Amino acid sequence: MLFVKRTFWTVFWVLLLAFLHYTLPQRDIARVVETEVRRVDFGENSLFWAGADTGQDGTGANRDVRFVNTVRKKTYLLGLIRSDSTRPMVYRNEDTGWGWPPYFKLDSSNLQTELADAKSTAAEPQWVVLTHYGWRNEFLSIFPNAVGVRPIDDPNKLLIPYFNILILIILAGLMLGFYRMTQWFRREKIDPIVDSASETWDGVDAYADEKRAGFRGWLDSFKGKDKRY
Repeated sequence: MLFVKRTFWTVFWVLLLAFLHYTLPQRDIARVVETEVRRVDFGENSLFWAGADTGQDGTGANRDVRFVNTVRKKTYLLGLIRSDSTRPMVYRNEDTGWGWPPYFKLDSSNLQTELADAKSTAAEPQWVVLTHYGWRNEFLSIFPNAVGVRPIDDPNKLLIPYFNILILIILAGLMLGFYRMTQWFRREKIDPIVDSASETWDGVDAYADEKRAGFRGWLDSFKGKDKRY
Protein backbone atom coordinates (compact mmCIF):
# COMPACT_ATOMS: atom_id res chain seq x y z
CA MET A 1 0.00 0.00 0.00
CA LEU A 2 2.86 2.37 0.79
CA PHE A 3 4.38 1.68 -2.65
CA VAL A 4 1.07 2.51 -4.37
CA LYS A 5 0.74 5.73 -2.39
CA ARG A 6 4.28 6.85 -3.20
CA THR A 7 3.82 5.96 -6.87
CA PHE A 8 0.58 7.95 -7.04
CA TRP A 9 2.11 11.08 -5.53
CA THR A 10 5.24 10.77 -7.65
CA VAL A 11 3.19 10.56 -10.84
CA PHE A 12 0.98 13.42 -9.65
CA TRP A 13 3.89 15.80 -8.98
CA VAL A 14 5.68 14.86 -12.21
CA LEU A 15 2.54 15.55 -14.27
CA LEU A 16 1.87 18.81 -12.43
CA LEU A 17 5.42 20.08 -12.93
CA ALA A 18 5.36 19.04 -16.61
CA PHE A 19 2.03 20.85 -17.07
CA LEU A 20 3.37 24.02 -15.46
CA HIS A 21 6.63 23.90 -17.42
CA TYR A 22 4.72 23.54 -20.68
CA THR A 23 2.08 26.18 -19.93
CA LEU A 24 3.91 28.98 -18.14
CA PRO A 25 5.69 31.57 -20.33
CA GLN A 26 9.40 31.22 -21.02
CA ARG A 27 11.75 33.80 -22.49
CA ASP A 28 14.64 33.14 -24.83
CA ILE A 29 17.24 35.58 -26.12
CA ALA A 30 17.55 34.79 -29.81
CA ARG A 31 18.41 36.13 -33.23
CA VAL A 32 15.72 35.75 -35.89
CA VAL A 33 17.08 34.10 -39.03
CA GLU A 34 13.97 33.54 -41.12
CA THR A 35 10.18 33.50 -41.01
CA GLU A 36 8.11 31.17 -43.17
CA VAL A 37 4.75 29.50 -43.61
CA ARG A 38 4.48 25.72 -43.94
CA ARG A 39 1.64 23.36 -44.71
CA VAL A 40 1.34 21.04 -41.72
CA ASP A 41 -0.42 17.67 -41.58
CA PHE A 42 -1.55 17.06 -38.01
CA GLY A 43 -1.07 13.54 -36.71
CA GLU A 44 -0.85 11.93 -33.32
CA ASN A 45 0.80 15.01 -31.80
CA SER A 46 -2.09 17.34 -32.71
CA LEU A 47 -2.51 17.96 -28.98
CA PHE A 48 0.64 20.13 -29.09
CA TRP A 49 -0.69 22.42 -31.82
CA ALA A 50 -2.98 25.39 -31.26
CA GLY A 51 -5.85 26.28 -33.57
CA ALA A 52 -6.33 28.13 -36.80
CA ASP A 53 -6.37 31.91 -36.76
CA THR A 54 -9.45 33.38 -35.15
CA GLY A 55 -12.24 33.61 -37.69
CA GLN A 56 -10.85 30.85 -39.93
CA ASP A 57 -11.92 27.25 -40.35
CA GLY A 58 -9.58 24.96 -38.43
CA THR A 59 -11.44 21.67 -38.84
CA GLY A 60 -9.28 20.30 -41.67
CA ALA A 61 -6.56 17.68 -41.34
CA ASN A 62 -3.92 20.19 -42.41
CA ARG A 63 -3.44 23.94 -42.62
CA ASP A 64 -0.80 26.63 -43.01
CA VAL A 65 1.25 27.39 -39.90
CA ARG A 66 3.66 30.28 -39.40
CA PHE A 67 7.18 29.38 -38.23
CA VAL A 68 10.13 31.39 -36.96
CA ASN A 69 13.67 30.07 -37.40
CA THR A 70 16.12 31.48 -34.87
CA VAL A 71 19.47 31.02 -33.23
CA ARG A 72 19.10 31.35 -29.49
CA LYS A 73 21.48 31.66 -26.58
CA LYS A 74 22.03 28.44 -24.63
CA THR A 75 20.99 28.59 -20.98
CA TYR A 76 21.61 26.62 -17.82
CA LEU A 77 19.92 26.35 -14.42
CA LEU A 78 16.39 26.89 -15.76
CA GLY A 79 17.48 29.81 -17.91
CA LEU A 80 19.18 31.82 -15.17
CA ILE A 81 22.67 31.45 -16.66
CA ARG A 82 23.39 32.18 -20.34
CA SER A 83 26.42 31.07 -22.27
CA ASP A 84 28.10 32.57 -25.31
CA SER A 85 27.26 29.51 -27.40
CA THR A 86 24.07 29.27 -29.44
CA ARG A 87 21.83 26.59 -30.90
CA PRO A 88 19.11 26.57 -33.57
CA MET A 89 15.55 26.89 -32.34
CA VAL A 90 12.33 26.83 -34.36
CA TYR A 91 9.09 28.31 -33.02
CA ARG A 92 5.57 28.18 -34.35
CA ASN A 93 3.34 31.25 -34.37
CA GLU A 94 -0.30 30.31 -33.79
CA ASP A 95 -3.30 32.00 -32.23
CA THR A 96 -4.47 30.55 -28.93
CA GLY A 97 -7.80 32.36 -29.13
CA TRP A 98 -9.98 31.99 -26.05
CA GLY A 99 -8.87 28.43 -25.37
CA TRP A 100 -6.06 26.88 -23.37
CA PRO A 101 -3.44 28.02 -22.51
CA PRO A 102 -5.08 31.33 -21.61
CA TYR A 103 -2.76 33.67 -23.50
CA PHE A 104 -5.69 35.08 -25.52
CA LYS A 105 -3.35 35.47 -28.46
CA LEU A 106 -5.19 36.82 -31.51
CA ASP A 107 -2.41 38.70 -33.34
CA SER A 108 -0.26 36.01 -34.97
CA SER A 109 -0.17 37.97 -38.23
CA ASN A 110 1.12 41.09 -36.49
CA LEU A 111 3.65 39.09 -34.51
CA GLN A 112 4.91 37.45 -37.69
CA THR A 113 5.51 40.90 -39.15
CA GLU A 114 7.44 42.01 -36.06
CA LEU A 115 9.55 38.86 -36.21
CA ALA A 116 10.25 39.32 -39.93
CA ASP A 117 11.30 42.92 -39.24
CA ALA A 118 13.73 41.67 -36.55
CA LYS A 119 15.73 39.42 -38.90
CA SER A 120 19.48 39.86 -38.80
CA THR A 121 22.74 38.15 -39.71
CA ALA A 122 25.57 36.74 -37.63
CA ALA A 123 27.80 39.60 -38.79
CA GLU A 124 25.34 42.24 -37.54
CA PRO A 125 23.13 40.47 -34.99
CA GLN A 126 19.96 42.00 -33.60
CA TRP A 127 19.01 40.12 -30.46
CA VAL A 128 15.43 39.88 -29.25
CA VAL A 129 13.61 38.48 -26.23
CA LEU A 130 11.18 35.93 -27.58
CA THR A 131 8.41 34.92 -25.17
CA HIS A 132 6.84 31.53 -25.75
CA TYR A 133 5.27 28.52 -24.12
CA GLY A 134 5.63 24.82 -24.89
CA TRP A 135 8.47 22.47 -25.73
CA ARG A 136 10.71 21.68 -28.67
CA ASN A 137 11.02 18.00 -29.53
CA GLU A 138 12.56 16.97 -32.84
CA PHE A 139 11.40 13.34 -32.59
CA LEU A 140 7.73 14.23 -32.08
CA SER A 141 7.84 17.40 -34.23
CA ILE A 142 6.72 19.61 -31.36
CA PHE A 143 7.43 23.35 -31.49
CA PRO A 144 7.00 26.03 -28.81
CA ASN A 145 4.48 28.72 -29.64
CA ALA A 146 5.81 32.29 -29.76
CA VAL A 147 3.55 34.84 -28.06
CA GLY A 148 5.67 38.00 -27.99
CA VAL A 149 8.93 39.61 -29.08
CA ARG A 150 10.93 42.70 -28.14
CA PRO A 151 14.47 43.88 -28.96
CA ILE A 152 17.26 43.75 -26.39
CA ASP A 153 20.67 45.39 -26.35
CA ASP A 154 22.50 42.99 -24.04
CA PRO A 155 22.19 39.33 -25.15
CA ASN A 156 23.62 38.16 -21.81
CA LYS A 157 21.08 40.03 -19.66
CA LEU A 158 19.57 38.05 -16.79
CA LEU A 159 15.83 37.61 -17.28
CA ILE A 160 14.12 36.90 -13.97
CA PRO A 161 10.71 35.19 -14.45
CA TYR A 162 8.75 37.36 -12.00
CA PHE A 163 5.39 36.31 -13.44
CA ASN A 164 6.17 32.60 -13.09
CA ILE A 165 7.43 33.14 -9.55
CA LEU A 166 4.17 34.93 -8.67
CA ILE A 167 2.05 32.16 -10.18
CA LEU A 168 4.01 29.48 -8.33
CA ILE A 169 3.66 31.37 -5.04
CA ILE A 170 -0.10 31.70 -5.55
CA LEU A 171 -0.39 28.04 -6.51
CA ALA A 172 1.66 26.97 -3.49
CA GLY A 173 -0.56 29.10 -1.25
CA LEU A 174 -3.72 27.55 -2.71
CA MET A 175 -2.36 24.04 -2.28
CA LEU A 176 -1.29 24.78 1.29
CA GLY A 177 -4.73 26.21 2.03
CA PHE A 178 -6.40 23.15 0.52
CA TYR A 179 -4.15 20.87 2.59
CA ARG A 180 -4.97 22.80 5.78
CA MET A 181 -8.68 22.65 4.96
CA THR A 182 -8.59 18.88 4.43
CA GLN A 183 -6.66 18.47 7.68
CA TRP A 184 -9.26 20.55 9.53
CA PHE A 185 -12.14 18.64 7.90
CA ARG A 186 -10.57 15.34 8.87
CA ARG A 187 -9.90 16.47 12.44
CA GLU A 188 -13.29 18.12 13.03
CA LYS A 189 -15.62 15.95 10.96
CA ILE A 190 -14.15 12.56 10.12
CA ASP A 191 -12.11 11.74 13.25
CA PRO A 192 -15.07 12.26 15.66
CA ILE A 193 -17.20 9.92 13.55
CA VAL A 194 -14.42 7.33 13.46
CA ASP A 195 -13.86 7.67 17.21
CA SER A 196 -17.59 7.39 17.91
CA ALA A 197 -17.87 4.33 15.69
CA SER A 198 -14.82 2.82 17.40
CA GLU A 199 -16.30 3.45 20.84
CA THR A 200 -19.62 1.95 19.74
CA TRP A 201 -17.87 -1.09 18.36
CA ASP A 202 -15.87 -1.48 21.57
CA GLY A 203 -19.11 -1.31 23.57
CA VAL A 204 -20.76 -3.90 21.35
CA ASP A 205 -17.70 -6.13 21.59
CA ALA A 206 -17.62 -5.80 25.40
CA TYR A 207 -21.35 -6.57 25.59
CA ALA A 208 -20.86 -9.62 23.38
CA ASP A 209 -17.95 -10.79 25.55
CA GLU A 210 -20.11 -10.40 28.64
CA LYS A 211 -22.94 -12.41 27.13
CA ARG A 212 -20.57 -15.13 25.92
CA ALA A 213 -19.01 -15.33 29.38
CA GLY A 214 -22.48 -15.61 30.94
CA PHE A 215 -23.51 -18.32 28.51
CA ARG A 216 -20.33 -20.28 29.17
CA GLY A 217 -20.91 -19.92 32.91
CA TRP A 218 -24.44 -21.21 32.52
CA LEU A 219 -23.14 -24.25 30.60
CA ASP A 220 -20.40 -24.84 33.16
CA SER A 221 -23.03 -24.89 35.93
CA PHE A 222 -24.29 -28.24 34.63
CA LYS A 223 -20.88 -29.90 34.68
CA GLY A 224 -20.66 -30.16 38.48
CA LYS A 225 -24.18 -31.63 39.01
CA ASP A 226 -24.82 -35.37 39.45
CA LYS A 227 -26.84 -37.03 36.75
CA ARG A 228 -29.91 -38.95 38.02
CA TYR A 229 -31.83 -41.49 35.95
